[in-house]
Amino acid sequence: MGVAKAWRYTGGVLVLAKNHHHHHNHKSNNLKQKNQQHLLSRHHHCLLWQPLDTEAAVGGQRRRISWTVVCGVLLFVLGLISFFTGHVASDLEWYSHRLVKRRLWTHKVVRFSPGPVDIWKSKFSKFYYGCSERSPYYAPPARQMLSNGYLLIAASGGLNQQRTGITDAVVVARILNATLVIPELDHHSYWKDDSDFANIFDVDWFISFLANDVPVVTRVPDKYMRSLEKPPYTMRVPRKSEPRFYLDEVLPILLRRRVLQLTKFDYRLSSDLDEELQRLRCRVNYHALRFTKPIQNLGQKIVMEMRKMATRFIAIHLRFEPDMLAFSGCYYGGGDKERFELGEIRKRWVTLPETSPDGERKRGKCPLTPHEVGLMLRALGFENNTYLYVASGEIYGGDETLKPLRELFPNFYTKEMLASEELQPFLPYSSQLAAIDYIVCDESDVFVTNNNGNMAKILAGRRRYMGHKRTIRPNAKKLNALFFKREKIPWETFAKKVKAAQQGFLGEPDEMKTGRGEFHEYPSTCICKKPFKFSDLDSNYNANQTLTKSSFNPEAETEYGRNEEDQGVQIIVDGGGVVEEKGDVNFLSD
Repeated sequence: MGVAKAWRYTGGVLVLAKNHHHHHNHKSNNLKQKNQQHLLSRHHHCLLWQPLDTEAAVGGQRRRISWTVVCGVLLFVLGLISFFTGHVASDLEWYSHRLVKRRLWTHKVVRFSPGPVDIWKSKFSKFYYGCSERSPYYAPPARQMLSNGYLLIAASGGLNQQRTGITDAVVVARILNATLVIPELDHHSYWKDDSDFANIFDVDWFISFLANDVPVVTRVPDKYMRSLEKPPYTMRVPRKSEPRFYLDEVLPILLRRRVLQLTKFDYRLSSDLDEELQRLRCRVNYHALRFTKPIQNLGQKIVMEMRKMATRFIAIHLRFEPDMLAFSGCYYGGGDKERFELGEIRKRWVTLPETSPDGERKRGKCPLTPHEVGLMLRALGFENNTYLYVASGEIYGGDETLKPLRELFPNFYTKEMLASEELQPFLPYSSQLAAIDYIVCDESDVFVTNNNGNMAKILAGRRRYMGHKRTIRPNAKKLNALFFKREKIPWETFAKKVKAAQQGFLGEPDEMKTGRGEFHEYPSTCICKKPFKFSDLDSNYNANQTLTKSSFNPEAETEYGRNEEDQGVQIIVDGGGVVEEKGDVNFLSD
């Protein structure tokens, strides 16, 4: 009889079985087991895992497996092993890279994790810097004689409202390819300040710094004015107009008349512009607009006086003057006397709508009282011996209103207390006094705003640009609810809730979001992160290199007005006076 060969399972081993087609006895079985051991040593057999049950009781014989099935199973198993081991290794490598990068990024750069907050300085500010450089593709300005004409601007409002108008006037001149005449300031606002541009800002510096952006002159040349057939055309553009509006509606008039005046110019340009124009805004606002030497000197003198007494101090813009309270329509519990006095002041703005004082306060639209500002600061962790500089005009209610704040912070100072004699020449000019306060607030370690007015926005934006210096804006909506319940809750609970309410209102870098609020308050286009490249992790990551500043040194601009000399501009001055003021402008029109 022939011998048939077949592979079969035997206790977890594939063996070659010989079948002689006759009945096996006990002796033959012993011989069979010996043959199996002999075959295992001679053939390449594969040890497998122990099968659950490979016996098939069919006719009393074991199930046989063909050679083709065995080869297929082996190839399939090898394929699975190769597939999974390859992908597991690849996944492990990918996740390990992600983990290393994330841990290095968290440890070296971001670290925005909850925990104790340094109330004097943001620990994340060192990872950002102000950047307003021109790009390599920035077109040079047109020469004065080749521009599309002369643009006259009548800024409106107080100092900081005018500052926004001056900043946007430069950008509009760039859009129109026009020559900008030094802007006129508002002489008819609530403060009745007769100061001209040259009384507040350094004209020569303004012209020279912007020489690579727009041509600027102090006045339209006389011979050019005499050649005009008609007087300058005057118009007012809508609020927050897009550049396209200026090109479509304003430029044709400028080309036709050659001299054009835009009146009541404040917030007349869109907050959302392309990057080059936004950076031009920053160059104007944070570099070109430099105060005159007398204002700078007195402002720095006050800062030095504060530094002599304390290594660090807080500046508070209380904004609790009668005009501000009347304009806001808020009520602070002064009875009929307060309602009458503020109501009479409010009549100056005939277009203001009727409001609910209690409703406005609940909505967070009212300034905090000086006492409430003090409570907020103490709850945040500022101690009783902290030095305060208070930037404010006439406080409604006088010393009686300020008394609770003085009790919370006895080290209380104003410009009148620190420079009484030197301040005398500036007293008739509210804008020049505001400029002195501006300098001290900008140089302070912590700046506290008490409303979201023009000075608060301008200074908040500048302090972000200059290194995210701590700037605290009260979350009035939440704080007012807490002040209402102040007497009913323990101080520890009150302080905890104040800290929670102020999250996101302390001037941290992560509060900066593109498109949030006015550009003057959130100049996101002009705030850059210091370079950090994940690719550096693959080859000898060097933490010192990734945290090195590229081309800007924020520490170089710790003093007011410094670093502008590094811009490399040329002096181009067109002599003459300032254009006379025209147009009607109202206070707080925004």
